[in-house]
Amino acid sequence: MKATLIEKSRRVVNETTFFEVVLWHLPEALPGSTHPFKYRLALVVNGDCILRYDNERGKGDHRHIGDCEEEIEFTTLEALFDAFQTDMERALK
Repeated sequence: MKATLIEKSRRVVNETTFFEVVLWHLPEALPGSTHPFKYRLALVVNGDCILRYDNERGKGDHRHIGDCEEEIEFTTLEALFDAFQTDMERALK
């Protein structure tokens, strides 16, 4: 079984800002993750990624806010998107 792309989208917030969602369903969890998803949620302002949630092999689920990187707990896709939305709204204030 191969990875299945669930969503790949880019939404424009304004002339200098957009957010992007890339979500895959994997046949099995990546090392470091407990779920079968590979994802990247990114907020880009003036060409700079100022907020990103992602998971990568061996590193697990984490977010980048500016230059800081911190582990996050994945519970559900809905909770992940809600947390990203909250951080995105905070970053755009």
